Amino acid sequence: MKCKGLIILLSLLSLFLPNPTPARAAEVRLSVAASMTDAFKALAAAFDTSHPGITVLPNFGSSGSLAKQIALGAPADLFISANPQWMDYLVREKKISPATVRIFSYNTLVVVGRQTTPITSLADLTKFDRIAIGSPGSVPAGQYAEQAMRAAGVYEKLLKMDKLVMAKDVRQALIYADRGEVTGAFVYRTDALLAKKAVIIYQVPEHLHDRIAYPLGLTTAGEANGAAKVFYAYMASPAAIKILEKYGFKAVGAHNP
Repeated sequence: MKCKGLIILLSLLSLFLPNPTPARAAEVRLSVAASMTDAFKALAAAFDTSHPGITVLPNFGSSGSLAKQIALGAPADLFISANPQWMDYLVREKKISPATVRIFSYNTLVVVGRQTTPITSLADLTKFDRIAIGSPGSVPAGQYAEQAMRAAGVYEKLLKMDKLVMAKDVRQALIYADRGEVTGAFVYRTDALLAKKAVIIYQVPEHLHDRIAYPLGLTTAGEANGAAKVFYAYMASPAAIKILEKYGFKAVGAHNP
């Protein structure tokens, strides 16, 4: 009888005790410049393998669009921008912890197209029917392209000739060139390596535009997320640098210029 009473008591207690639930995996939300899509997919996969308790959730887009989303309250732990401008914007908006901001990679600007004959200068672009660039208002690759074309004295000419096609991000500009929908497109060298039919027909001299630098930084929410700090530290590791270099970026460690 005592045994039966104990069973009944335990059954009654189970009705009032909370059901155990499996522990939820830690999450890291990344807002990543579109030009780093493939590299960060590889970085997330490698990180996943070495940190099985943390789930990485990347969101890709133009740096300007992502920065504006974060400024409006979109969830993000790390922001990876294709230029310092949008990172500085979020620092001013008090959405990024300034002490965590660092340049971790560099890139090169090129013109791609399906023609096989390289061009010798940006002045040759006036002979093209259509040239795609990322919209300079939100896409860093487009801003660099505009700087270079202005320095070469052809930007206003191309605008007046209605030859510039604005793309939502650098990947869309690449797609236009790869499909032959434009004669040429300004993209990063790392994007050009992914093209199926378009090839590099011109490497833009670096003195014509600001250096193409990629900063990363923890958001104020990310600074309070232990998993985000782990991923942030991982980005300076030899494993991460190796992946970035595999995708054509000039990667740097935490303190190297």
